[in-house]
Amino acid sequence: MSITIPGFRTRSVGVADGIELNTAVGGSGPAVVLLHGFPETHLMWRQVAPALAERHTVVCPDLRGYGASGKPEALTEDTYSKRTMAADIVGLADALGFDRFALVGHDRGAHVAFRAGLDHPDRISHLGILDIVPTLDTWNVLHGAGAAVAFHLYLMAQPPGLPERMIAGSADAFFGHFLDAWSTSPEAIPADVRAEYLRACREAVPSIVADYRATATVDIAHDQADLDAGNRLSMPVTVVQQDWGGQLGFDAEAIWRPWAPDLQHFTTRAGHFMAEEAPEDITTLILNLMKR
Repeated sequence: MSITIPGFRTRSVGVADGIELNTAVGGSGPAVVLLHGFPETHLMWRQVAPALAERHTVVCPDLRGYGASGKPEALTEDTYSKRTMAADIVGLADALGFDRFALVGHDRGAHVAFRAGLDHPDRISHLGILDIVPTLDTWNVLHGAGAAVAFHLYLMAQPPGLPERMIAGSADAFFGHFLDAWSTSPEAIPADVRAEYLRACREAVPSIVADYRATATVDIAHDQADLDAGNRLSMPVTVVQQDWGGQLGFDAEAIWRPWAPDLQHFTTRAGHFMAEEAPEDITTLILNLMKR
């Protein structure tokens, strides 16, 4: 029996360029879209989404290239750019009939949400970001021995071929490493959910690598262009992060503030998978964001 978010209906929804996103929808009221991270699927929101659905229409898609969503071949660098993936989310909102919506992303989904906030400010009412700094800043703050924690960024930035073969040859060990290393509460991801994450990642190695490769190429260019043009996030923004900035020698809030004038920044004692380790806290933060 497949795992689902309690009380949600799951279906494929067509978005831009003929791509379909596997999407779970539940609740009623103002819309909030929740974007998952790596190496997960929309199931990471299985505890947060039902709580939010008591007051909101909650939309949880698998990102392009992940889970049960479409996985087009990366014929150009734009196929998995965050700009393209953000356009998918706007197309999803169009298909579901939402003119404006709150958007919350974790990890990879947070990079997509950040890009959506810059590219589509008229559509995004509130923006929530879990455990990243913007792409441009990510590369700027990684240096020295501390950068070893992000070895996967460098591996998947390599030209097509070698990264895909290396990861596919030991997919469960590769993706499972991050589920173990980035969690402070292993019990927060039960065995059946973990197995589903690993299965989904095994079947999506080329598209996952393409997503990360874009982060080392075209996504940097897009961020730099916005920075140079003075473009900023115009909506209320909440950022929640682990206190890893101190360990790596930078001030995460100071990095975020120039991008988001209307910013609330929080740190959490939970691990990277905070929506699964501390779902009540993340639910409260999202609800408070949407009151601003």
